[in-house]
Amino acid sequence: MENLAEVRLWGKQVGALAYDPATGISTFEFSHQWRDSGIEIAPLHMPIAATKYSFPGLSPTTYRGLPAIFADTLPDDFGNAVINAWLARTGRDVNSFTPVERLLYTGNRGMGALEFSPAIDRGQKGGKEGGELALDSLVAMAQTVLDERLGLQQQVSQQRVNSGLASDNDEAMQAILQVGTSAGGARAKALVAVNADRTQIRSGQADAPEGFEHYLLKFDGVEEHKIDSESFGDPRGFGRMEYAYYLMALDAGINISPSELLMEGGRAHFMTRRFEREGNRKLHYVSLCAMDHADYKKPGTYSYEQLLAVARQLKLPRADAIEIFRRMVFNVVARNHDDHSKNFGFLLDGPARKENGGLKWRLSPAFDIAYSYKPGSPWVDSHQLSLNGKREGFERGDLLAVATLIGNFSREASKIIEQIVTVVSQWPNYADKAGVFTALQTEVQHNLRLAI
Repeated sequence: MENLAEVRLWGKQVGALAYDPATGISTFEFSHQWRDSGIEIAPLHMPIAATKYSFPGLSPTTYRGLPAIFADTLPDDFGNAVINAWLARTGRDVNSFTPVERLLYTGNRGMGALEFSPAIDRGQKGGKEGGELALDSLVAMAQTVLDERLGLQQQVSQQRVNSGLASDNDEAMQAILQVGTSAGGARAKALVAVNADRTQIRSGQADAPEGFEHYLLKFDGVEEHKIDSESFGDPRGFGRMEYAYYLMALDAGINISPSELLMEGGRAHFMTRRFEREGNRKLHYVSLCAMDHADYKKPGTYSYEQLLAVARQLKLPRADAIEIFRRMVFNVVARNHDDHSKNFGFLLDGPARKENGGLKWRLSPAFDIAYSYKPGSPWVDSHQLSLNGKREGFERGDLLAVATLIGNFSREASKIIEQIVTVVSQWPNYADKAGVFTALQTEVQHNLRLAI
C-alpha cells in the first residue's frame, strides 16, 4: 500500500500528499520551491500562504478524504470501474486501494496538468501505450467492464470467450486500461489521440505523435444493463443527440471545443477535442467542484450566482461572466439539467504564457452540453445548480435577476435570451443533421423551454 505521493506540475515539485489509513484523510504540504514560485493551484481554499492542508469536513463520498484539488483528478464512475476490473485481475482487494494509490495509478496521464509519482505499474506489455488501438475492441471491453461491475460474471466469462478476450492479459484489456481510466464523468469514455483523416486512434494518455490531436471519446451504446441506472453509460444514439446539442451551442455563441461524430460499426461515438491540451502542452484544470468545494453530489446546494462570485474571486474577465450567463440560459431553455459543479471549470496556463508578471485564470470551454431531463429522477428532474432561488419553474425574470450581477448588462442579457430561444427552437433541424433517432428527437422537442 502506497501512502505518499509527490505532486508535480509543469516539471516542478508542487509538494507531497500523505494518506493516513487510520483516519482516511490525506494531508498535503507545499514544497518551498513551489511556494516561492507564487503560482496558486487552488487559490480559494488552498492558497500557498499556508503550508499544510487537510479537509476532514469534506464529503468522503465525493472527495475521498483528499484535498479537493486532487480529488478532481480521480477518475469517476467509468474510470473507477476500469481500475476495479484491473484490481480484480491482479488479485487486489478493491477496498484496500487507497485514494492516493488511485492518484498514483493515474500518474502523469490524468486530465489537466497535475502529475503524481511514483506511478503505479499497470502491467503494460511491450511499451505499447502509444500504439494504434482498435475502436471496436475498446467498445467491447468497455461493455465488459460495466457488466463485471454488476457482477454478471457468468455472462461476462462467456462473452470474453466468444469475443477472444479470455486471457486476463489480453490486448483489449490493456487498451482500455491505457485510455479509459483517467477521464471524469459517469459515461463510458476514453482519452485518445486521433490523426487528421480519422483513420488511426492511439492512446491519449501519452504525448500525441506528430499529426495527431488529443480528444475525449464517449462510447456510443455502452451502458449498464439495469433499469435504475441514471447515467452510467448511454444507450445507442446518445452521441448523436450530444452532437446536435454541440451544433446548437455553437450557434448560440457558446465557447465549446471542436467536436464531431466518429463512426464505427453502426455506432456514432461523440468525440470532443481536449481543451486542457495545446498540442502536448498541459494546462492546469480545476472544476468548480474542486475550486470552491461545491459538492456535485448534492443537487441544489450551489447556484449560478455563486459560480459568478467565484469568477469574480478568480478575476476572470467580463467576457467569462457573460459566457456563464449564456450557458445558464442555454441549459434552462434546452433542458440540460446535468449542470452540476463538475461540469464547469477553470484553466490556468503554464509558465510559458505568463502575462504581466503572473498567470491568468479563465473559464474553460463548455462540455457535457446535452439534453438531460428525467421526471422523478433525484439528479435530473430539475437543475443541479439553482438560479434566483429556483431549480424549476423558471420565468424570464429569474434569468434577468441573475444578469444584474454583471454590470451594465440587462439589455445585452435580454438579447442573449432571445438569441438562444431562437436557436433552440430550430432543434428539429439540428437533430436531423446529427441523425438523432426519432423517439429521442420527439422527447426533446416536447420538453424544451421555448416559452420562457
